[in-house]
Amino acid sequence: MTTTTQRTTAGVSAPTAGLASLFVPGLGQMLIRQTRRGLLILGSLVSALGLLAWRVHLIAHRTAGVWPAFEKALRRQPVFVGLVTIGIIILWLWASRDAYRQASTGQPGGMGIFVLIVAIFFVLGWQIGEIDLYKAVTELPDAWPPLSKVLWPWGAAFVRETEEIGASAPILVPCDDNPPAPPEEVAGQPYVMAEPTCGELSSLDENNQIIPGSRLTLTGRGFAPHTETQIWWADPLGNEFRHRQGGEYVTVETDDEGRFQVELILPYRLVPPSAAGRQIWHVEARQVSAVGDLKPSEALTLSVGRMVETIFLGMMATVFGIVLSIPVSFLAARNLMSGSRLTLLIYYLTRTVLNIIRSIEPMIWAIIAVIVVGLGPFAGIVALTIHSIAALGKLYSEAIEGIDPGPIEAIQATGATRLQTIVFAVVPQMIPPFVSFSIYRWDINVRMSTVIGLVGGGGIGFILIQYIRLLDYRAAGIAVWFIAITVAVLDYISAEIRRRFV
Repeated sequence: MTTTTQRTTAGVSAPTAGLASLFVPGLGQMLIRQTRRGLLILGSLVSALGLLAWRVHLIAHRTAGVWPAFEKALRRQPVFVGLVTIGIIILWLWASRDAYRQASTGQPGGMGIFVLIVAIFFVLGWQIGEIDLYKAVTELPDAWPPLSKVLWPWGAAFVRETEEIGASAPILVPCDDNPPAPPEEVAGQPYVMAEPTCGELSSLDENNQIIPGSRLTLTGRGFAPHTETQIWWADPLGNEFRHRQGGEYVTVETDDEGRFQVELILPYRLVPPSAAGRQIWHVEARQVSAVGDLKPSEALTLSVGRMVETIFLGMMATVFGIVLSIPVSFLAARNLMSGSRLTLLIYYLTRTVLNIIRSIEPMIWAIIAVIVVGLGPFAGIVALTIHSIAALGKLYSEAIEGIDPGPIEAIQATGATRLQTIVFAVVPQMIPPFVSFSIYRWDINVRMSTVIGLVGGGGIGFILIQYIRLLDYRAAGIAVWFIAITVAVLDYISAEIRRRFV
């Protein structure tokens, strides 16, 4: 009697269900009317197999044939390929056992098989994300110097006027029969002399490896004592750049009498065709000293101005978003738009448009806006406004759908028009959630405005990405600090407004 009942409930016998899932994972579950479970198992297994095949192809992309490529990938990354392969095999067998057990007992399946699915995708995500904890730990000391500048950048927030002294010496590249003479020394002025006064620049071989150029000795005197001195070059066209040697900028410190001596290798530099004739380069020693009172640096003043721009960028986008999303929200509220087929069609169209707009990230809208209106904060306002209309329209409409129908029915019973119903029954119930959603959106827009600045949407994000590209970590740190402080202050303000009005 029990077996007959189970078979009738399941639809097929336990062996049949187990065998079906052995051939097609999840099929047995579908046959015993566990369709969602079966589809989820089948979809997970197919996705895992597809992702594994993709990663194997990337690891062994030059190997022809499925099995040879799999063997090569297994040799190169045995942990990843082995774990995922074993997990897929276990999942396949588990799916068969799960179907057999449910058909034989009539009890719902457990969650263990889904834990295995999550584990398989976690391993796949670990490899796809190229997570390397060892690299993160071992390279942390190298990352600490720039990171420390970002964490505490205030040494670059205030500067003094600078005074620069320097002297240069000519270098002929390449040598000929008439090398330049050392510069004449002027009493009381800094002086440098290079020996020799000609040589060959560094170059690249066929493997893009540096071939060191000629060596020269640079001697200086008449400089300020015990002061850091930078070494610069000027090419024949007047382009200046600092001298690097061993991956580091070359600096020397003068002695008690303002003298120094340093060994240099002529740098690698591509000389444009316009620099024809004798190539006279100049090597220069510079000392920069601070004089005068402290004053805000350019990075500080620029960050303050751009942060103010960011705040108003988010505020303007929020205001425009609120004004334009309110009428849209009524069209997207099902309880208000289900009176006829026409209004219901408008409801579905409005919802579809909002979903499409909201699915596109504000950064993409910013790129589109930059194409239309150009770089600057206006592009950021346009992008955030478009996204705010979609986001607030959805939130407002859901708030309208969740209002108490009692006041609406009472107003309609008096013969009120649709507009009167909205004004006297809907709007009073909407104010608290509307205020809450609007404040929350302002907070989001201020945060997001720092991101869309990365693609030219104005605000502090625009200069932040420039500082990072220039490796000016102290200036980038100042911008980051202003972002963090502003977000914290706005969070406090929004909390106070929400406490009073919601």
